[in-house]
Amino acid sequence: MLETLFNVKKAERSPWEMLFIGIFYGSLSILLASWVFSSDAILSKYQGVLVVLFTVMFTLPFMYYMIKNEEKEESKNYGKMRVFKEHYVTIMALMWLFLGLILSYSAIHMILPTTDTLDAQIETYCMINSPTDIEECVERYKGETTTITGRTAGETTVKIFSNNMYVLIITIIFSLIFGAGAIFILAWNASVIAAAVGIFTEYSLARLPLGIARYMIHGFPEIAAYFIAALAGGIVGVAVVRHDMEGEKFWSILQDSIIMIIMAIILLAIAAIIEVYITPMLF
Repeated sequence: MLETLFNVKKAERSPWEMLFIGIFYGSLSILLASWVFSSDAILSKYQGVLVVLFTVMFTLPFMYYMIKNEEKEESKNYGKMRVFKEHYVTIMALMWLFLGLILSYSAIHMILPTTDTLDAQIETYCMINSPTDIEECVERYKGETTTITGRTAGETTVKIFSNNMYVLIITIIFSLIFGAGAIFILAWNASVIAAAVGIFTEYSLARLPLGIARYMIHGFPEIAAYFIAALAGGIVGVAVVRHDMEGEKFWSILQDSIIMIIMAIILLAIAAIIEVYITPMLF
């Protein structure tokens, strides 16, 4: 029923409206995971995964039809520069959706009586930033950011870029195998960022805007890279399914997808540099 309330054409005309769709889907997902399964002795331990699962269920039809439409645009406009404009509108719609998910995950997580709904995401965040001790990680990143300089900064940048490249590769693989499948990776990343926002703001709604700003400064190019890669892989996957593999049309689609992936890698490098060198200076 929910997938019939929103259509791709409307989203592409007004990408910013996806913010409210993301807030709605994200809020519904985290509330369902918290309320429905909180009393279950087993599933209550995996609420963080269930949040992502519900989000995937809600957004999958939309993601599928959006990628399908993008492949149609590629087929009609192959060899024409205006195709990049079409992708830009779609990427912006997905970015607004992603921001809506982060806002809803972060706010509802702070409002809930317990803060264990995103425990899996907190562990993931801490494994990346401070793998030795989760409690130490929470204390370290609570309220302020530690400035990293010198050789350590360079090593951290490489580590972050390498980790993000791994996510990018998985996103491409998921989108190739099942066009809209990359939404799982993207929803998971949104929930991890929400967990990080909770740690940084010490679960204070008053500091929520600051927390969102702190992570979206580098998060915007990073997530844009994932969406670009997801579209690139999804477009090729749909073209293969539609048997558009012969002649100039398919090779043009493949060429555009490769260019998009290169753009995504460049954005990931920029995001890593911003995260290490610029974000700590501002927060």
